[in-house]
Amino acid sequence: MSIAAKKITFIGAGNMASAIFKGMLANGYPADHITATAPDAAVLKGLSDELGIHTTTDNVAAIADAEVVVLAVKPQIMKQVCVELADQAVKTRPLFISVAAGLHAETLNGWLGEDHAIVRCMPNTPSLVKTGASGLFALPSVAEQQRNFTDQLLSGIGIVQWVAEESMLDVVTAISGSGPAYFFMVFEMMEKAAVQLGMPADAARRLILQTGLGAVRMAQETEQEFNQLKRNVMSPKGTTERAIHTFEDEGIEALFLKAMKACADRADEMSREMAE
Repeated sequence: MSIAAKKITFIGAGNMASAIFKGMLANGYPADHITATAPDAAVLKGLSDELGIHTTTDNVAAIADAEVVVLAVKPQIMKQVCVELADQAVKTRPLFISVAAGLHAETLNGWLGEDHAIVRCMPNTPSLVKTGASGLFALPSVAEQQRNFTDQLLSGIGIVQWVAEESMLDVVTAISGSGPAYFFMVFEMMEKAAVQLGMPADAARRLILQTGLGAVRMAQETEQEFNQLKRNVMSPKGTTERAIHTFEDEGIEALFLKAMKACADRADEMSREMAE
């Protein structure tokens, strides 16, 4: 495999951490190079038995020889975890990859005691089925080789997109972090409308999901802009044109901008709240 194996520790073994290390294992990463921690020994035993990775409830011991540490605990307990790790982290200087939403890299540095190589990752829930979209930001202290490792590591659960400024992770949150919920809401509204028009819900769901999948596949396999793809479906004075004009007349574009700005603004607010 192309990714050079490093000893990597996951602080936290929840859904997102599991998605990442299961993606690594599926791509041939050696299980004996992966350690996961969690407070529940029974959960850890299950992971160890199933996947063959190392597990422990001792966070500090887990990072003693780690070259990479993935911080995958809830933001609300991240300060406690980082302060606990600080002394060991200063000794060994691993690369830290944080998948915790809303915590600035400099906030993490403050809790870890000194300046460290930190990459922030904004993943999304489709990462759980290996179709994720992760936004990445690296501090200047992150070496090129460490960036490459992070890129390859997270490519195991989907695509990655680096951003030059940390503030752009708030926009990533508004696009891909929260974006799956927008699509689910559209699916839900289409299903409700179809039922009101007389279609059985199960039939409507089947058609909606395949239509969404087909639209994404078409967009991925062409260089045409979204606007042109939309127009390709619209015949003059036809059915699609009438539906699209109805959306436009109701101000859907302005509503999307308002909603996504609200999302990005809330991400920024949460970062400030947790730093305090």
